[in-house]
Amino acid sequence: VKLVESGGGLVQPGGSLTLSCASAGFSFTNYAMGWYRQAPGKECELVADITDDGASANYADSVKGRFTFSRADAKNTVYLQMNSLNAEDTAVYYCNPGYYAGGVEFIHLGPRPCGNTYWGQGTQVTVSS
Repeated sequence: VKLVESGGGLVQPGGSLTLSCASAGFSFTNYAMGWYRQAPGKECELVADITDDGASANYADSVKGRFTFSRADAKNTVYLQMNSLNAEDTAVYYCNPGYYAGGVEFIHLGPRPCGNTYWGQGTQVTVSS
């Protein structure tokens, strides 16, 4: 599995960023995908997930209404559009393939979605004035 996250950077509060994750090494269209983030000293958090067909996405309460998850299967790429960013969104963001347990709960593949450098390096998002 190879995941290349990009699009992070430094942005002012209230600003926007779009993250991308180019994927390889697995059958992309057969898997749901998730975006995770980890801030310093905090646990890895599932931010959003999307079904394998892109028809439905779910969001953590902390980002609902501000983030939009989409996928482009022809490019094996997922995107996370982030608007109205605030300091609490500062973290390293990672994408990860997965599936739904019981049709509801997103379960990631691999040992851990955050900091798994064998699969991807993540992309740093810093929100600061």
